[in-house]
Amino acid sequence: MGPLRVEVRRSIRRALGVPPDPPSRAERARDAFLPPGGVARRVHGDLPAMVVGGLAALLLQTLHPLAMAGVAEHSDYREDPIGRLRRTAAFVGATTFGTVQEATRAIEQVREIHRRVRGRAPDGRRYSAEDPELLTWVHVAEMSSFLTAADRYGPRRLRADERDRYFAETAVVARQLGARWVPETADEVQAYFKRIRPELYAGPQAIEARDFLLRGVARTPRARAIYLAIVAAALPVVPKWARVELGIPTLPLLDEMVVVPPGRIACGALRWALRP
Repeated sequence: MGPLRVEVRRSIRRALGVPPDPPSRAERARDAFLPPGGVARRVHGDLPAMVVGGLAALLLQTLHPLAMAGVAEHSDYREDPIGRLRRTAAFVGATTFGTVQEATRAIEQVREIHRRVRGRAPDGRRYSAEDPELLTWVHVAEMSSFLTAADRYGPRRLRADERDRYFAETAVVARQLGARWVPETADEVQAYFKRIRPELYAGPQAIEARDFLLRGVARTPRARAIYLAIVAAALPVVPKWARVELGIPTLPLLDEMVVVPPGRIACGALRWALRP
């Protein structure tokens, strides 16, 4: 059907009060914020690995004292951790699977919140959630954790070119939020971590957040068992150097032989249970 016939048909349907046709696959692709067939959608569409990667990202992000100060002083993560998790998940969902309009709206909402997040960290330095360097840190810590979790617990490991595409696809989100430079390949991500590591340390706010994340807020034995299983699966996702700084034991052989295999089984079972 040619473009003119499509437009005439839509005009007639509007005049008659008939609901419009749903957008075609091509129209959805043109209006998508991230590529519909891209790697980001595949990684972020795997809920089990995303849950594990999300917890690992939160642990890793605590190590930046300025980012941690903003969270500690301007968020309700202690009183409403589930609400904060849902808001983060909604943002990732909108920027991954949404249209340009939906993603732009979600990004603007976050930028509006960031405008109010500023103060002085315990080490005396001033911080602002609009700081481009902090935006890069939060983004890279999150995306690298998602990707590592997808490699360890996802249906299959990603190829080197797919890993690079993942970072390139998701970099647009950080730039829209205000970051000036964002790594777009796996090698650039590793180089970025090496550059920023001297700035990272586990201060009192980070230790408090670490303890909260490791302990959780589960109220029933069953919920606590599930949460502890997620924690166990998330720890091997956190880089070894970050675990050392956070005071979390690092036993790579134990991780690979005892922790990761049950995590893969649990993620596979959840993936099967969620399949339509």
